Amino acid sequence: MAQRARPRLVDVAQAAGVSIAAASRALSGAAGVSEEIAQRVREVAAELGYVANVHARTLAGGTSTGVGLLVHEIGDPYFTEIASGVLRVAAQRGLTVQIGHTGRDPDAELLQVRSLIANRVRAIVISGSGFVEARVQAPVKRELQDFQAAGGRVAVIGRHHLGTDAVLPDNLAGGRSITEHVLSLGHRRIAFAAGPVALTTVADRLAGAEEALRAAGSRLAELPVIEEAFTRDGGTRATLRILDEHPRTTAVIALNDDMAIGALAALRSRGVAVPREMSVAGFDDVAVAEHLSPALTTVRLPMTGMGEQALLLALKEPSVRPRRRTTGHRLVVRDSTAAPRSS
Repeated sequence: MAQRARPRLVDVAQAAGVSIAAASRALSGAAGVSEEIAQRVREVAAELGYVANVHARTLAGGTSTGVGLLVHEIGDPYFTEIASGVLRVAAQRGLTVQIGHTGRDPDAELLQVRSLIANRVRAIVISGSGFVEARVQAPVKRELQDFQAAGGRVAVIGRHHLGTDAVLPDNLAGGRSITEHVLSLGHRRIAFAAGPVALTTVADRLAGAEEALRAAGSRLAELPVIEEAFTRDGGTRATLRILDEHPRTTAVIALNDDMAIGALAALRSRGVAVPREMSVAGFDDVAVAEHLSPALTTVRLPMTGMGEQALLLALKEPSVRPRRRTTGHRLVVRDSTAAPRSS
């Protein structure tokens, strides 16, 4: 027979009809709830057999000064800039930050989450794409739910299936904008250097591209979408494949700037002039993008601000429903895109 699950603080709060924060204050004797509510919460806790633990009270009381940040790849400038935003807010609040690296591996992500919880962090920020299939992150979701029930806080950057507060980059609209720009120059033989489509970031940016293509009388299914690692080396490999397998291509849209930098390297190695022979566009507008040669046309996301917003969300009192903060985007046209040469 399966062992009965131990009641959690979230179970007490739901049964008593109050927030997790109110239930925590009622059980710890803290101010902020009426005696009537406190009594009801205590009675419900007794009925359910709930027993508080020291770790839960430490987290709920806010005495922990550690927060965790998980990123896919700390060497990627996108995550470096997000981390700078998290670190800035943490410094302002007198908090320390533990940074973990997941490599876009859900098993590694689970291990990192467990490690942060074991280190008694107050809050966890997960940065980077979720996975299109919710089941991939189901184990992490359960771990984070227990962490939040014990008084911890979580926020994510990107579209995840974790049921937490989230900062949502403008990926779909940005994908539409960069594709509209390349189409407006006259390109029709476009190829996409994409990360794995199992990632929500890639799926959303491609969905935006699809909207722009359909408006121009085309479809994404008619164009090469080359899946490689969502990294600089992946961008190089994807572009070399485009040159070999789709030699009539006149523009490459890379779905992040790291891949776009790799694309520029691949084209340089083959002696292909950018943008005279091939246009290249990216996504994110990392700090180095304007200093490349040629300077990169891309979509600007407020990455440092995203890191700041995510940690601020994670430090707020929990809400009944997960909060969402959306970002804007801006098309930044530089020297790496131009009209295609006439045949």
